[in-house]
Amino acid sequence: MALPIEIPTIMTVNTPIDINAHRRRQFINLVMKRVQPGTGSGLYFLNKRTWTAPVTDIKTLITQTPFVVVGGIATRLYMPERMTLDLDILVLTQDAQSLYTELEKAGSRKIGELAILRSQWELPDGTSLDVLESNADWVSAALAHPNIAPNGLPIIPLPYLVLMKLRSARTQDLSDVSRMMGGAEPDEITQVKQAICQYLPGALEDLDSLIILGQLERKTPN
Repeated sequence: MALPIEIPTIMTVNTPIDINAHRRRQFINLVMKRVQPGTGSGLYFLNKRTWTAPVTDIKTLITQTPFVVVGGIATRLYMPERMTLDLDILVLTQDAQSLYTELEKAGSRKIGELAILRSQWELPDGTSLDVLESNADWVSAALAHPNIAPNGLPIIPLPYLVLMKLRSARTQDLSDVSRMMGGAEPDEITQVKQAICQYLPGALEDLDSLIILGQLERKTPN
């Protein structure tokens, strides 16, 4: 039986941000129709935080330019580890050339441009690296206060990781937000909401719905 939760439908889509908001709402509407409490993975799995899949120690290649790891690898600090071969990092736009110089000196090779302010590199060990550049207001704070992974890599703080994933509105990213927020502590949820209120206020309602979904996954069925 579907839960009695109604979420208004977005009727107009005019800009890229509107399109992403529409994607978020479609995803949430679909999941809300089918979700049942406790139908996800067991709590033992949901509470696991591991760092077992190998990750290139990119800080040995980039020693001067501030960066943080984002994307699927970053989620390992905030939810159960999922397999991903992608290594993504974020850097300030004005620092990008310095980072690229470091990568080239370390023997990395630029493969091409994936999109505006995003490039793909092949590291000396064959790992594919995506570099995201941004001058958004929050990036400096994210770079200045990373969380540190077990192998020493600087990981983007949860509020800004959630912000990035809400902006992208891809299915995997929204699923990640739901699972990360479902296991977040109350103070972490507060910090995430504060960041979204400041930088992406139109997504706050969608964030609340994704939190509900993540928490329902952890509930014991009646």
